[in-house]
Amino acid sequence: MARDQLQVLNALDVAKTQWYHFTAIIIAGMGFFTDAYDLFCISLVTKLLGRIYYHVEGSPKPGTLPPNVAAAVNGVAFCGTLAGQLFFGWLGDKLGRKKVYGMTLMVMVLCSIASGLSFGHEPKAVMATLCFFRFWLGFGIGGDYPLSATIMSEYANKKTRGAFIAAVFAMQGFGIMAGGIFAIIISSAFEAKFPSPSYAEDALRSTIPQADLVWRIILMVGAIPAAMTYYSRSKMPETARYTALVAKNAKQAASDMSKVLQVEIEEEQGKVEENSRDKSKSFGLFSKEFMKRHGLHLLGTTSTWFLLDIAFYSQNLFQKDIFSAIGWIPPAQTMNAIEEVFKIARAQTLIALCSTVPGYWFTVAFIDVIGRFAIQLMGFFFMTVFMFALAIPYNHWTHKENRIGFVVMYSLTFFFANFGPNATTFVVPAEIFPARFRSTCHGISAASGKLGAMVGAFGFLYLAQSPDKTKTDKGYPPGIGVRNSLLALGVVNFLGILFTFLVPESKGKSLEEMSGENEENENSNSDTRTVPIV
Repeated sequence: MARDQLQVLNALDVAKTQWYHFTAIIIAGMGFFTDAYDLFCISLVTKLLGRIYYHVEGSPKPGTLPPNVAAAVNGVAFCGTLAGQLFFGWLGDKLGRKKVYGMTLMVMVLCSIASGLSFGHEPKAVMATLCFFRFWLGFGIGGDYPLSATIMSEYANKKTRGAFIAAVFAMQGFGIMAGGIFAIIISSAFEAKFPSPSYAEDALRSTIPQADLVWRIILMVGAIPAAMTYYSRSKMPETARYTALVAKNAKQAASDMSKVLQVEIEEEQGKVEENSRDKSKSFGLFSKEFMKRHGLHLLGTTSTWFLLDIAFYSQNLFQKDIFSAIGWIPPAQTMNAIEEVFKIARAQTLIALCSTVPGYWFTVAFIDVIGRFAIQLMGFFFMTVFMFALAIPYNHWTHKENRIGFVVMYSLTFFFANFGPNATTFVVPAEIFPARFRSTCHGISAASGKLGAMVGAFGFLYLAQSPDKTKTDKGYPPGIGVRNSLLALGVVNFLGILFTFLVPESKGKSLEEMSGENEENENSNSDTRTVPIV
């Protein structure tokens, strides 16, 4: 038997879409815009770093980062992100969403700037400094995941909650695209002012001294949107669900939401105190009771996010390798350093514009219509289909006349990642767990995703590059490493389909209904312990 819901929470659930909803989306979404820019801009400049710091004097070929250095530069931010998701997710449930929200932005601002100022007389010193600051940049980014999702879910009404949370996450697409556009602009500007010859003309002069500024500027610009968002975040009131259900301050919750919703809301402090005395709701995280009610749910959110990020981050971080393998980006020795940045950025921006960004907004449009489960299942299914369609006849796609077809199908995998599990794995953990564990459980789910991102980043690097670089003399056709990687990612996506069946559907339900927080006793929580799929 359900309890009467607190008036302040019911008011949020049934509120019509208002300006404060869009304000919250913009404030939280700008954090994700910055997150995506900071995480993915490194893939635009890794080849430039190789040219600048690892060129062998007198060699006719441009320098490249050693595989272990490339893996560290690309993957270290994920290590920091994983740690930040766990730490700030836990802290958000202890200190409140608002108090911790601003901390993450300041870390991001400082470390974005510091990454661009990486110093050292030797290449190893520069790379070590860069990796150090990108770890802490990732730490700040990690905190943004559970806090942004939790705040948006607790502000939203139940009718359009999925769309609002997905809209926050969709800003990631604009962040990826912004990184590419800015790299195009800065590389074009430097090429116009400091034109440099190609390797064919002069190998020793193809990487101009000014090229060292390009990657630093691209990394430091990520501090600007984070700094712009800080003031707005500091003015947001604490969410009513945290204030009432965790901090047990019904008066403050009613006061805050009365101002936001512009309606009179009863305090109901007595009802909050009565709920806090309910022994059936005093169980701890990972207790027997928690595992009974939410164990399968947590397994579902962690496993699907882990599998999704193996595929998603592999594709994003190493697009340049795939495009080079099929000839969409010319060989490095045919262009100078700035040209290479320009062409990599152009390719990644085109993919973001045509598939990544539309995919996110398709999710926003349909998530509260067809539900989280259907979108996630559909996304994993089509990602599996397209990965195998690219991998099995891979030699067919490497022929010049078939490259456009490869790019189109490759773009579709991004579309269905974003109109699919990349969005839903972010949305669902913010909806199905109790308020006092919501940020923590979202952080755990997100951290499992970043563990998958590291598997993808490090694993794909070696799987895609090793055969191409070390075994061509033994008869391997060019690109066999990329083919194996695509096959592996197809298997990963298929596993995502299976684990999706552990994830509950939360469409149209209140947060308290999903978490069981408005139930009289544990025996009436059967709906929360089951695994509804439609």
